[in-house]
Amino acid sequence: MKTKQIQRNKALFWPALMASLALLTAWPSFAGNVLNTITLAEGANESQVIKIGLRDPIDEMPVSFATSNPHRLVLDFANTSNSIGRALQSLNSATIKNYQVVQAGERTRVVFNLNVPASHELRKDRNQILVVLQGALPVQAAGAPASAPAHFADAGTKREYAIRDVDFRRGGGGEGRITIGLSDPGVGIDIQHKGRAIQVDFLNTSLPTALQRRLDVADFATPTQIIETFEQGKNVRMLITPKGKWDYSAHQTGTQFVLDVRSLDDPNLAKGDKPQYSGEKLTLNFQNVEVRSVLQVIADFTGLNIIASDTVSGNVTLRLKDVPWDQALDIIMRAKGLDKRSSGSVIWVAPRDELAAKEKQELEAKKSMAELESLVTRSYRLNYLRADEAMAVVSGDSRSINANQEAATCSPSSTGIKADVSTGGASGSSSSTTTRSDGSSASTSYNVNRVLSQRGGASHDLTTNTLVVTDTLERHLAVEEVLKTVDLPSKQVMIEARIVLADDTFSRDLGARLGFRGSGKSGSTNFGAGTYESSAIDATTAFGTTAPTANVNLGVAGAPSLGFTIFNANTAAMLSLELQALEVDNRGKIVSNPRVVTTNLRPAVILQGTQIPYQTTSGTQGTQTSFKDALLCLLVSPQVLNNDSIILNVEVTKDAQGANTDAGPAINVRRVKTQVRVNNGETAVLGGVFEQTVRNDTDKVPFLGDLPVIGNLFKTNNKSDAKSEMLIFLTPRILQDDLLSSR
Repeated sequence: MKTKQIQRNKALFWPALMASLALLTAWPSFAGNVLNTITLAEGANESQVIKIGLRDPIDEMPVSFATSNPHRLVLDFANTSNSIGRALQSLNSATIKNYQVVQAGERTRVVFNLNVPASHELRKDRNQILVVLQGALPVQAAGAPASAPAHFADAGTKREYAIRDVDFRRGGGGEGRITIGLSDPGVGIDIQHKGRAIQVDFLNTSLPTALQRRLDVADFATPTQIIETFEQGKNVRMLITPKGKWDYSAHQTGTQFVLDVRSLDDPNLAKGDKPQYSGEKLTLNFQNVEVRSVLQVIADFTGLNIIASDTVSGNVTLRLKDVPWDQALDIIMRAKGLDKRSSGSVIWVAPRDELAAKEKQELEAKKSMAELESLVTRSYRLNYLRADEAMAVVSGDSRSINANQEAATCSPSSTGIKADVSTGGASGSSSSTTTRSDGSSASTSYNVNRVLSQRGGASHDLTTNTLVVTDTLERHLAVEEVLKTVDLPSKQVMIEARIVLADDTFSRDLGARLGFRGSGKSGSTNFGAGTYESSAIDATTAFGTTAPTANVNLGVAGAPSLGFTIFNANTAAMLSLELQALEVDNRGKIVSNPRVVTTNLRPAVILQGTQIPYQTTSGTQGTQTSFKDALLCLLVSPQVLNNDSIILNVEVTKDAQGANTDAGPAINVRRVKTQVRVNNGETAVLGGVFEQTVRNDTDKVPFLGDLPVIGNLFKTNNKSDAKSEMLIFLTPRILQDDLLSSR
């Protein structure tokens, strides 16, 4: 893009030179200075000196500016004619390729085409202008090429200048901005790279003691880190140390010198700078020059047509180094209170107040014409948007997303869809100010967001879905543009939910049953011992084959058992032992997958389940049967954003019948209600509940159950670990995108 712009500037520059040359022969003679000679000589330190001889001594230095691509140095001599008689002269030196001399009216321009970038310094000696050119130096600092010192002015030795103030701040684009207040606009300033720093020398200048300091500005988050200002002989030197990759630009307006250091590392800063100033860079040096002359220089450089108002006047002192031309134009306009309006390749420059007044007059004229223009009635048949909603839009009202629709709930009762009985309507159409007989005024307000004019109005017919608008032709064009953006098909969204219920239950039971019966005789008396009385009586007689009832019963209900009995006939005693153990491992998973399709911003619901009956009894109404809902329900309202993200207001319910109670069955409720933003086709986890119950229970006989080893015969151990988990997933898909991709 930049190459095309440079080629365009070249294509416009040469015809401008030729046109100026054609005017040279036709322009009448005038009383002024005359350019006689241009010679080239070698200077010190491999510099080259151009000597421009004029007929009379010179009072003011010529206006000079330089371009970077292609490399040129331009000098403008005001009130000067050309007597050399040739327009192009080749030099073929190390720095200068050739030069051109062109006269246009009372102004003579000398253009030096350079082989390499070079800095220049202007000096005057009676009737001669000396231009000292110094070629570019090798790269010295990372991130920015080093060059010869950029001389902002030639400081004389007869006057001494001073620095009044040194200030630093962060610019709007993240650049470090150093502002130096000078005692005089003519202070000579040299800028060059020294290692990784920028060196600025203020020639023949003094510095107050309070300003001789070292500033650490790293906390401002700019490329600039350190600023050191100190005296160096008769000069003042400022060393600026940046970090990373950087570039700088400098300009001076009056007694204020500004140097900006911007970063080249941050792509956001670079991206923010380019649209603001994208013109080709140039160097300008103006000392008390008319603003109109400066605008002419920029017009010649850019090839644009710059028209200055008759009220543009005054002089400006401005020095710029490698600044885009559009930024230079903005600096000049800010300095003189000017503004610009662009139309194609024409730029109109005038004072801000004058431009504002003209634009106000144009707007008032358009308003007056609109009040007198005849009204036209047109009808607009809509394809996707309801006519009443379209009328609300053009009238400045907002579309109601809940209009003409039922509220969706997770209730099993179906209420149907109500019919819309509205068939037409009209909007308020006027806004005016009336004067009463007593001299007071009354105004009728209207919506400032309306597309219609103050005199316009609209009505609608839902039967044919038609919008009828009465307004001016200009407003009809605006209505058409608005309807193109809002009369679009609403996107269809399919929302799919997955509710996963998983449980994992483990239990282990271990217990023992222990029984004993025995008998004896003392003299003529028999006695027996057992679990209870019948066993004791039975023990006094002969033993049967039935095992004794357990003295200790800590068994497990419903569990398999392993038992044995010991009988001693000599002692007439019986001992029975029964061990019981049970281990249970249950695992299960329930997956519910409801899905529903709806339109953007329209709620939808889908449900499935059971209504459980239960009875209630009252003294007045007797026994009645009611129902409890145990439903799976998905209730959702989607909003599709422009980037195909979807905002979902969603409620998911998974109720199920629980344990039976005396009052009826219980209902296990599982529900989530939330708002979430999900990208098209992605899955979001709305939430989950995890429960774990761990128990370790022991039933035992006191004291006996605590005995080592043998105590296990007198206790029961129960261990259980129950886990349950619920997860809810949601996946929205835009169906319109799927249909388009399949075509």
